[in-house]
Formats: sequence, structure tokens, C-alpha cells
Amino acid sequence: MSIQWKGIMPAVTTKFTDNDELDLKTFELNINAQLEAGVHGIVLGGTLGEASTLLDEEKRLLTTATVDIVKGKVPVLINIAEQTTKGAILAAQKAEEDGAKGLMMLPPMRYKSGDRETVEYFKAVANSTSLPIMVYNNPVDYKVEVTLNMFDELLKCKNIEAVKESTRDISNVTRIKNRFGDRLKIMTGVDTIALESLLMGADGWIAGLVCAFPAETVAIYELQKAGRIKEAIEIYRWFLPLLELDINPKLVQNIKLAEVYTGIGTENVRAPRLPLHGEERKQVINIIEDSLKNRPTLPDYKNL
Repeated sequence: MSIQWKGIMPAVTTKFTDNDELDLKTFELNINAQLEAGVHGIVLGGTLGEASTLLDEEKRLLTTATVDIVKGKVPVLINIAEQTTKGAILAAQKAEEDGAKGLMMLPPMRYKSGDRETVEYFKAVANSTSLPIMVYNNPVDYKVEVTLNMFDELLKCKNIEAVKESTRDISNVTRIKNRFGDRLKIMTGVDTIALESLLMGADGWIAGLVCAFPAETVAIYELQKAGRIKEAIEIYRWFLPLLELDINPKLVQNIKLAEVYTGIGTENVRAPRLPLHGEERKQVINIIEDSLKNRPTLPDYKNL
């Protein structure tokens, strides 16, 4: 296995300048904060990364820039979210050329593919690349579920190695472990049930609020891994109001506003998204400010 599917992997936000161009300076600031906190990988171009608004050349620039920033310390993954099989294969090939070490893959966009079509889509891409693949299973937001029976077929492709488990059903972690053991690694993908999923056997966490709070997120993972469950729960309980900002249609704006408060981002989003305003903005600011007032002192989680 070329990627260790474990630990905290931020689904990082894409930074934009006031002129709506890539802001690589602020982006590097945030990536370095993630590395300093001890994350285990970086995921580019997901929902939080505003993938649907990015040009192909911007995705490639983000990939090469991130590879240069991390300098091999952690693997860099890029999300594949395409409308056609041909487009997905091309995106995977470009990712490999640009130095990505793995792919996170959604089912086809726009068209609601059936089970057989979904399986053939993933297999076609897997057979076109040597990169390891994590299937992003999020039927709540993307309306296509990758079932265990479908994974039976998909796992015939050796480089399909992991699932980003976002069904919102914690018991699915146990179902996957019972069915596939360690053959299919599990990265939980929903912030508000992340610790519960890790305790039930998930291998890692593709996280959202980590973009603004990297140390707290990594601390939760490392503490539970070390068996210091009570300490992990205490941090997680403090974190929950912030984590709930991730399960919201405005998750990008919410998390980018949180990044401003922790000094590692800006509020700039790409239209049609707009920064939060009015009462909605006030509510999010209240959550962020209340959390910062009570921010926990973390143990030396890097040396457990």
C-alpha cells in the first residue's frame, strides 16, 4: 500500500485573492499550519476546496504547489469529481503527472448513475492509473450510495484501497470491518460523528474544521489512538459546536470564517458563493468566538 490510510487528512479549502485568483501565499500558510499540527495527509479539491468552481489549470497548480510545500512529509491527494468516465480518467492521469500520491473519487457528477454504472466508472478509472484510490461514499449529499455489494466488485481493483465513509451511519463502520477486514480502509468523513467512528474502528478522519483548528483535530485522533479516551472526549465536546458548521450548506463560508479567526485563512470564496452576512454571519461568529474563549489546553499529543 503506497498510502497509509490513517490519521487526520484535512480536506483543505482553496484560497482566493480579492481578485478571484488562487492565493498561494495564504494557502501555503494554512498547509504549513496543518503540517506543524501533525496531519497525516492533504486532500485537495473536495467540496470544501470548492472543486466545482476550479478550472483544470487551477487544480493542477494547486497539486504541484502542495507537493512542493509538503516535500514528501505527507501524501497529497486530489479529488476526482467529473461528469464523464473519460474526464475522470484524464483527471487521474494529470494528478499522477503532477505528483499526487492518491485520489479521492466521487461517483459521476450530475447524472445519478445506477449501481452497475457506478461500479464500472470507478473500475475504469482505477484501471487507468497506478495511484491508490479512496472512494468517497456520500449518498446524503451526492445521492449515489456505494453499497457493500458494490465494494465486493470494486475491491477486485487492487488500487481501490479505502473509503471516505460519509453515509452518516456509524454502524456502517462495523459492517465494513465485518465484511472486508483491513482490505478496505475506512476514513470517516463527517466531522460530527468522527470520534464515534474512530472508536468503532475507522482508521482515520478526512476532516473539515481541521482547516481552522488543526492541533485540536489531530489531538483527538492521537489521544483516542493511545487509549486516552476521556481526554479525547473532553476536547471533542468542546469542538462539537464548531464541527456542526461542517454539516451545513454554507460549510465553505463557515470554515473559511473560522480560518480568519485562527489566523490561517481569508473569507474569500468563489461566486456563486458569497461570504456570510447578516444574522447568519452573526450566529457563526458567536459560535467561533465562544469556542475560542474556552479553547482547551492540549496535552503533548505528539509524543504519546
